[in-house]
Amino acid sequence: MLLCASAINYMDRQALASASVRITQQFQLAQEHYGNLEWCFGWGFALGSLGFGFLVDRVSVRWVYPVVLLLWSAVGMLTGWVHSYHELLVCRGLLGLFEAGHWPCAIKTTQQLLGPSDRAMGNSVLQSGTSFGAILIPQIMRTVLTKDPSSWRLAFQIVGAMGLLWVAAWFALVRRGDLAVTPRSTQASSASGFWGVLMSRRMMVVLVVIALINTSWQTLRAWLPKFLQEGRGYAEGEALNFTSIFYVASDVGCLGAGAVAFALARRGWSVDRSRSWAFCLSSALAATALAVPFLQKGWALGVVLLCVAAGTLGVFPLYHALTQDLSPEHQGKVTGFGSVAAWMFGPPIQRLFGSHIDRTHSFDLGICVAGCLPLAAWLVLALFWTRRGTSPPISARRAPS
Repeated sequence: MLLCASAINYMDRQALASASVRITQQFQLAQEHYGNLEWCFGWGFALGSLGFGFLVDRVSVRWVYPVVLLLWSAVGMLTGWVHSYHELLVCRGLLGLFEAGHWPCAIKTTQQLLGPSDRAMGNSVLQSGTSFGAILIPQIMRTVLTKDPSSWRLAFQIVGAMGLLWVAAWFALVRRGDLAVTPRSTQASSASGFWGVLMSRRMMVVLVVIALINTSWQTLRAWLPKFLQEGRGYAEGEALNFTSIFYVASDVGCLGAGAVAFALARRGWSVDRSRSWAFCLSSALAATALAVPFLQKGWALGVVLLCVAAGTLGVFPLYHALTQDLSPEHQGKVTGFGSVAAWMFGPPIQRLFGSHIDRTHSFDLGICVAGCLPLAAWLVLALFWTRRGTSPPISARRAPS
């Protein structure tokens, strides 16, 4: 269910990028205007993350999750009926606001269901849903797009309707008591404890890491179709097909990073060391983006972009596992504050990227910077998260039965 929710979340989000060239042409938008759409989405996401983060620590995820999914699905459907740039801005802001509820709900769920030894792999399955959604949406676009400039609208309506099916399945499968909420008395007594968590060294590391890796991923997610068509001359159909392959690679990287951390832990490595090495391998793959300025349309560029895809998404399940170690009773708030940090820098950078493309007519510098950000995040993690050897082997850290 979490994988499917992540898929629907990204289908609603990625529909705009998949139709970005048509939409910018229909509304006569500059690249900076397109960046503004991502800017609105990002700030809406930051605000929603904080609000829903506090909410899921007080109200059962069983109820919060379907509500936020219905809300973002409704906004996604409304996007298919917009008639102006300003209406599109409003819809993107609201979509970000409600989609933000997905991550506090999902991470709280995996934390409650899984022990430390399984969370990196469990988070990989959860995170891989984003790739499934991003794989499907270009193919949906290819099916519905016609010579009619407005044919992109149907895809938004189709994806929005999928949320209704998920909500019905959620209530059919998740029973009362499956996902509990921390008792209010415990929350009240530990309120001061949360501020201790928020101001801790590890929380500061979490905030820096997510700001870097999210800016990397969201930049690639938003601009890849435009880069392929306007930066390297791919036809619309070619770009949509490659975008699906790009997200297949990101899914492999996501699941692979969790599997590497899991395998190393089973060999006796400490929790932190196993995650750090998996993070390092993923960030090294992402940094292959440095080769992009030297490559034109062709198989070599495709291979590099697939490596970048695997690396930039592979770091996310490892990041989520870090947040789940900070405070079980405050997981929603930890995820919420992390998402605020994630989107604090992303929206201005999206606008800056758009204006840079308008001036230089080149996407290359932005792609290179995005690919290197996960490596910077790993350096922060390696230097400041913990000293080597201070974490016990994962086999000694089991979730209570």
